[in-house]
Amino acid sequence: MSPVTRPSAAPATTPDLPPAPDVPPAPAGRRPALDWRIRFAALSLTWGFSFLFIKVGTEAYAPFQVTLGRLLFGTVVLAVAMAVKRVGLPRGARTWAHLAVAAFFLNALPFSLFAYSELTIPSTLAGICNATSPLWGMVLSVVAFSEDRPTRRRVAGLGIGFIGVLTVLGAWQGFSGLDFGGTAMALLASLSYPVGWIYLRRTLGGSGHSALSMTGAQLLLGTAQLAVVTPLFTSLPSSFPVVPLLAVVALGALGTGFAMLVQYNLVAEIGPTTAQMVTYFVPVIATAAGVTLLGEHLSWNTPVGALIVLAGAALTQSRGRSRSRSRSTGTPQPQS
Repeated sequence: MSPVTRPSAAPATTPDLPPAPDVPPAPAGRRPALDWRIRFAALSLTWGFSFLFIKVGTEAYAPFQVTLGRLLFGTVVLAVAMAVKRVGLPRGARTWAHLAVAAFFLNALPFSLFAYSELTIPSTLAGICNATSPLWGMVLSVVAFSEDRPTRRRVAGLGIGFIGVLTVLGAWQGFSGLDFGGTAMALLASLSYPVGWIYLRRTLGGSGHSALSMTGAQLLLGTAQLAVVTPLFTSLPSSFPVVPLLAVVALGALGTGFAMLVQYNLVAEIGPTTAQMVTYFVPVIATAAGVTLLGEHLSWNTPVGALIVLAGAALTQSRGRSRSRSRSTGTPQPQS
């Protein structure tokens, strides 16, 4: 959902893709080289594997270093895309000030929290916690936008989603074996996304800048923020193991930069409603990757709870047909 449209349901949980001005429709008569379904699948896989990349990266590097690398390589990809398309950075001190706040809530803070959380929790749990973002978003949007009133269906979705979270965490077992610190950080990261989304809608709605320009500037500011913070809390690594380093490069170049470009193109071609369906594949892929490639343990309540969370999230984003049509122009919200 673009900031210039009327308030809508909670944003999709694609953390890497912040709300931005409207994405122009794809040019008529111009067919992309790859079918949108292939790009949709690639986007789902990329964001789903992001949690695995974080886990592998933090095996050798500090969480802040992983986040800095992620933002740096993501910014490079966006910078190349901007150069190829001859898109400049936005102008105006006010715009840059608001983008700095958005970069903190949509990139620097959640990326760092997820990296720290995966020091103590499985990547599968982090990916499922990320899926709670639409639940947080629904609550916050009601507070921030007086015209965005909850319907019975959306309130029911919130309740179902909450039950799903309790199922994932194993509440009936007294949360035994659960690392509260890591889980809390992952949930706070998912909360940070709708905070940043709402902030951008309220401050830079209708700014007139292109989505690519706004996103490039936002990632640049997020990189600068981490470049200041990282040296204060970490020291330069004594070695650079290849596999964790490649994981960080993939996390930034693919999971952040490339994924944003693919998502915006999908929105322009098939619309935000269909494009944001990628939200529901990410935790499934994150879970499959964690179990099969990292050997993470998976209890029955984790996938069951994840499905309940996704069902609740889908209900919180559902609206009547007429209303959804009027609000379907723009950019859907982020993922991982």
